[in-house]
Amino acid sequence: MAHGTDHTSPSLLALSASRGIVPPHPQAWSKISLVAELASRFQQIRDQYGWVDHLGRAGVRYTERHGNDYGAAVTYFSVLSLVPVTMVAFAAAGFALGAQPQVVQRLKNEIAETWPGALGDTLNSIINQAISSAATVGFFGLLAALYSGIGWMTNLRDALSAQWGHVPTRPPIVKRVLFDLLALLGLGLALAVSFAVTGLLSGFAATVLAFLGLAEQAGAEVLLRLLGVLIGLATNWLIFAWVIVRLPREQVSLRSAARAAVLGAVGFEVLKQGMAIYLQTITRTPSGAVFGSTLGLLVFIYYASRFVLFVTAWAATSPENQTPEQEPVAVPGPAVIRAEVVIAPRPGAGAAAGLFGAGAVVGLLGAVLVRRR
Repeated sequence: MAHGTDHTSPSLLALSASRGIVPPHPQAWSKISLVAELASRFQQIRDQYGWVDHLGRAGVRYTERHGNDYGAAVTYFSVLSLVPVTMVAFAAAGFALGAQPQVVQRLKNEIAETWPGALGDTLNSIINQAISSAATVGFFGLLAALYSGIGWMTNLRDALSAQWGHVPTRPPIVKRVLFDLLALLGLGLALAVSFAVTGLLSGFAATVLAFLGLAEQAGAEVLLRLLGVLIGLATNWLIFAWVIVRLPREQVSLRSAARAAVLGAVGFEVLKQGMAIYLQTITRTPSGAVFGSTLGLLVFIYYASRFVLFVTAWAATSPENQTPEQEPVAVPGPAVIRAEVVIAPRPGAGAAAGLFGAGAVVGLLGAVLVRRR
């Protein structure tokens, strides 16, 4: 087929020429037809596969509810609050678990493994600094952590509520700050428990294999890695379920949130692996070696925030959360205008005589008054 062939309909060209409209270039018509064909194919796939249709609904909800904008806001407050909150949390952990350093070390390892690549080392350095300077964190450090942490939680809760379609109305400031503080503490406790349980289960599995004499077997390392992945997925599921269910400002469906948390757990692991590859790539350059960890931290938090909001949009667009479509309102018939002439009834004979007499009396009174003047 020649590249210059015009596939435009002759009748359409004639109509455009008669109205003074310049017809589009043939390549423009081919692009328009290609886009229309792709849209039609995608709609057919959505009609055939329910999960694809659900994915499309979630994407529309995420876009309409400004998911990217909320993700950027959550990223900003996440970076702002990461250092003070981490320092205060591990300073407190250092005081509380001073007699059990192995527990603190296990908790550090689990948290570091949650972050991809070199980000775990960056976070570990922050944790070590927090533990070493626990005595100097003090009251002002606690205030800074609370201020930045509550700001982060407020924006995260607003973003999640927006994906659920809740009306963006905030409670009074005292009530809001108190509830956001409780949500922040609850999320921190959930993270600590999940990391602790992950570390304990991994250590318990290694102990059981050693007790059975299987620690030196060829498949023992593979089994431990597989068990670690499964435990990590379970931990991710618990965290995502907590975030989707407990953090929005209004009550949401637990069933749809639990299913969406499965998507979040698997997708978060994929995101971590992708970020690890990205960090390995950018740290090979001289500038990446200097700023790679910082840029990687920003990029990872940004995409993790967007992913959390998309998973929430997925939960919000589940079939059980869809409102039934309203019945179409019947269109009224055409208006009929009819001319109608109304003739007022004439007064009777008695009424006419009365009016005539009243007029005569008024006339006589007027004449008398004129004569007196």
